[in-house]
Amino acid sequence: MSIAERKGRQRAERESRIIAVARLIAEREGWDAVTVRRLAEEIEYSQPVLYSHFENRDAIVAAVAVEGFQELAIALRDATHGSTGQQSALEHVAMAYLGFAGRCPALYEAMFTLPTDLRFAEAETRPELRAGFEALASVVTPFCTDVEDVTETFWAALHGLAELERSGRIRPGARVERIMLVVRAVTVSGRASSTHGYAIPR
Repeated sequence: MSIAERKGRQRAERESRIIAVARLIAEREGWDAVTVRRLAEEIEYSQPVLYSHFENRDAIVAAVAVEGFQELAIALRDATHGSTGQQSALEHVAMAYLGFAGRCPALYEAMFTLPTDLRFAEAETRPELRAGFEALASVVTPFCTDVEDVTETFWAALHGLAELERSGRIRPGARVERIMLVVRAVTVSGRASSTHGYAIPR
């Protein structure tokens, strides 16, 4: 291994450690506790070393968010295994989405609430972010022709439910009923598009 390769691997390992510790602190104490100074103390790196990897705290949050989107995409794809049909896959993915948001509140916050420079729905969108959207689109596609619009709306509905559940604003015992309403809206939308010509050409 060349010196450059070794340095590159060491740099990647340091970045991974910074991200992992940021996630750990956020999960235990919330994102307000995650500062560059705190990370430097926890990891025993100097603050200049951290800044050599990440420009600021928002960049660290963004790196955590990217990991989160990778994990979300895997969780959504795995949720389709064992489905008995297209609607079953849609239901399983919806449940998996809410389950992910509930299990990983700090990670979900990094992905969707905290400020980052990550760009969505653009040509420059990172593949890790696209993967989550594509996992949702794969189960929406059988029901509609305007896949992007319906997927965005499906995602928005799931995100809204996730945020309301996480903040304790809605009844915790009615998740299945709410999911079935969202799933029904997607399947009915698809039938309406094919029957009445509502699909938006792309």
